[in-house]
Amino acid sequence: MGAQDFRCPPIENPADPAQRPALPHRTDSPYIPGVLRRCEARRTSLDELAETTMTDLVNDMTERFLRDAGIAPGMRVLDVGCGRGDVSFMVARIVGERGCVLGVDRDPAPIAVARRRAAELGLGRVAFEERDIAALSPTAERFDAAVGRRVLMYQPDPVAAVRAMAGAVRAGGLILLQENDPTMGQGSLMPMDLHRQVHQWIWRTVEREGASLHMGFQMPSVFEEAGLTVQLVRAEAIVQTPRIQHQLAFIVRAMLPRIVQQGVASEAEVDVDTLEERLAAERTKANTTFVGDLVFSVCGRTRSPV
Repeated sequence: MGAQDFRCPPIENPADPAQRPALPHRTDSPYIPGVLRRCEARRTSLDELAETTMTDLVNDMTERFLRDAGIAPGMRVLDVGCGRGDVSFMVARIVGERGCVLGVDRDPAPIAVARRRAAELGLGRVAFEERDIAALSPTAERFDAAVGRRVLMYQPDPVAAVRAMAGAVRAGGLILLQENDPTMGQGSLMPMDLHRQVHQWIWRTVEREGASLHMGFQMPSVFEEAGLTVQLVRAEAIVQTPRIQHQLAFIVRAMLPRIVQQGVASEAEVDVDTLEERLAAERTKANTTFVGDLVFSVCGRTRSPV
């Protein structure tokens, strides 16, 4: 099943509230796999899972962007590069019972996880398929919108990738993409050496894997070259204080095999088991604000027929 034949699966008895699957307020971020494992081990309820991840800064940015850019109840949405389904589930909450979501990813491993999560949550209006962006072809029945997070930075031809997404979206439909970008570096008034080191580990690894580090800045031009009308461009900083933290330690834990494989740092250098504690101690000692990466959000609209 792909973009060309996906249908919103019907609810067996829409009049019966018991037949209506509840959608989570938040889903786990790919940045916090430790939290996800603990939640799954406890068979955490949706409300508890939402509370656990409520403070994830990037998820908050993503949901604001989706709503502000026009994702609304009843829409059919394609999530490209969906991974474990984090954005797919977020979109599903917004589009509600009358809408539906299809997540596609070229990697079968996260697709299997996403399907399991959807089944555990009882979400019959969310489906996942193993599919590359290049396999998205123009179809007769298209989606109202396509979304993606941290997808373009890994594409060898970002313009072709956006065109492929646009081909799966109806005329006048939306393309909403979000990318992290370290171009402007990190900033703080006091020395924050460990925080800067962690960012270097992350971005050196991503760069050695072939990703573009400047896709956030490039996205508006990519959208226009792909033939879209750019409607919204937004950049928000990931800001931490002694009392507001981003999940840097969880990101590094998730990326540790890749960090080691790319020769960026050894496990001993990272010392991931104490990393969160050391980061917190540095923020407390500095008692200052630390500005991390920018998160760029761009919304474009496909051309309507003349």
